[in-house]
Amino acid sequence: MNKKKYTYKKSGVNIKAADKFVNFISSVSTKKRGKKKFSNIGGFGSITNIPSNIKQPKIVACTDGVGTKIEIANTLNKFDTIGIDLVAMSVNDLIVQGAKPLIFLDYISINKINIKKLKSIIKGIINGCKQSDCELVGGETAEMPGTYEKGKFDIAGFAVGIVEQNKILNKNKIKKNDFILAIPSSGLHSNGYSLVRYFIKQNKIDIKKNKFLKSQLLKPTKIYAKEVLKLINKDLINGCANITGGGLADNIKRIIPNRLSANINLNNIKTSKIFKWFKKKGISEKEMLKTFNCGVGFCLIVDYKKLNKINKYFSKEYRPYVIGKISSGKDKVKLNGSINWLK
Repeated sequence: MNKKKYTYKKSGVNIKAADKFVNFISSVSTKKRGKKKFSNIGGFGSITNIPSNIKQPKIVACTDGVGTKIEIANTLNKFDTIGIDLVAMSVNDLIVQGAKPLIFLDYISINKINIKKLKSIIKGIINGCKQSDCELVGGETAEMPGTYEKGKFDIAGFAVGIVEQNKILNKNKIKKNDFILAIPSSGLHSNGYSLVRYFIKQNKIDIKKNKFLKSQLLKPTKIYAKEVLKLINKDLINGCANITGGGLADNIKRIIPNRLSANINLNNIKTSKIFKWFKKKGISEKEMLKTFNCGVGFCLIVDYKKLNKINKYFSKEYRPYVIGKISSGKDKVKLNGSINWLK
């Protein structure tokens, strides 16, 4: 008779540790959020209210992750900001439709439960939800030994928002002579990190010892929800775009109607130190523009008559500025000039 004892724990899965983590999430999120009638973290599903003041509600849903920025967090052993990134990547897409973020769920898959690491990630997610004015209602943590290498993990986020039917932002609202405004990014956000890591590896840079990169690479993604939703409620914008993977051109063209063109003057772009650093070190402007946000985290399309009403909704750090104009044309986006990397 085989007397070996076979247990789930011996296979690499610790249910007690997972339960302990769920209890932590429930207690922390309740403190941050306040008790809600339908809160059910740890249950099979979560329920939330649809705001009663919305007469013709439309549901908008988004999902995303933070990509290989996770590997930078692992290298620096710092996990308190990628949760903010996770929320931002979905929420910043939601508001492009005009939707107010309502609920958020997370999925964390990891080789082995590490309570300290997971707590740090969750605190970031709760912080991101607070910045977005939405509710963390649940999620899933999967311990997957053998799937991930030691210390490795991945995270994904799922956001649901709501929008009044007549407030939905669509291409039809964008018209000739509208201005294109850039809202500054907080840095790299969560895109282009495979190129960042490749560059670091090829140049044998130790980011643990490089003070500049260490301070820049884990800056959390700016969440634009509160400011942009105020503009939408005041009927001050005709469209907007979240500048993520693919850079300015690939993201703005997604919202431009047929027979119109977004003419962007690259000379107007105010880029930041991290992008100037990579440009100076040898990455071409062409590659920068199709990989990174280059300092423009979010774009607004605005009627020129309403231009002067925009700035009061933003802090000085994230004040929008004009980078282009909508004109007639077959090419949905035209990039003119060149970024001044020295200013």
